[in-house]
Amino acid sequence: MVNRRVFIERGLKYTIASGLLFSGLPGCHGTEALKEKEVSPPEDLMQEHGVLNRVLLIYDCCRDNLLHDHFVNHEILQSGANIIRNFIENYHEKQEEDYLFPRFERANQLTDLVQTLRKQHTAGRLITDHILQLTKAKQLTAPENQRLIALLGNFNTMYRPHEAREDTVLFPAFRQLVSKNEYDSLGEEFENNERNLFGEDGFKSAVEKVAGLEKALGIYELDKFTPM
Repeated sequence: MVNRRVFIERGLKYTIASGLLFSGLPGCHGTEALKEKEVSPPEDLMQEHGVLNRVLLIYDCCRDNLLHDHFVNHEILQSGANIIRNFIENYHEKQEEDYLFPRFERANQLTDLVQTLRKQHTAGRLITDHILQLTKAKQLTAPENQRLIALLGNFNTMYRPHEAREDTVLFPAFRQLVSKNEYDSLGEEFENNERNLFGEDGFKSAVEKVAGLEKALGIYELDKFTPM
C-alpha cells in the first residue's frame, strides 16, 4: 500500500505540474490547490503547541522584568493570557479532551499520563484566571507583583514538560490507536472546528497576535536568542 504521505506528495507534484501547464487557461488556478495541503491531527496540535511556546517566552520576558523591578505593560501580559485562554485552553486543549483523551481511556492505554494531563489543564486554567484578574490593573502592590511572578513561573514550569510529553509520547501513540479512516476524518473535523471558532485563518491569526506581542517586548527577532 502506498504510504499516505508519499501519496500526498505525488499528488502535490502533479498539481504543481498541472498548474504550470494550464495556468494560462481561463478559469485554471492550479497553484490554489496547494493551499489545501492536508495536516494530520498530531501535526495540527503540535503547530498549536508552537503558539503556546511563544506565549511562554512572553511570560518569561515579563516575569524577568518583574523580578528586576522593570516596567511591565499589563496589557501585553493580558493579551498573552487571552491567547492562552481562547486559542489554547478553550480550543486546543478542548480538542485533546474531546477527541484524544477519551480514546486512550477507552483503550486503557497511557491512562496515568492522560489523568495527569487533564489535571494540568485544570490547573492551567485556574492560573490563567488569576493572571487575567491581576493584569486588569495598571499597577499592582508589592504582594500582588510577587503573586504574578509566581503564577507566570508556575504556568511555564508546568506547561513545558506537559507539551513535551504530549509531543513525544501521547501524539505518536495516538496514530497507532485509531484506524486510518478515523485518523483522516479527525483531521478534517479539527480543521472544521478551528474554522467554526476562528474563521478561515485561526492559526495564522493567533501567530500574528503573538508576533505583535513579541515585537512590543523586543523579543521578536529570533537572533536575539543566539548565544554570542
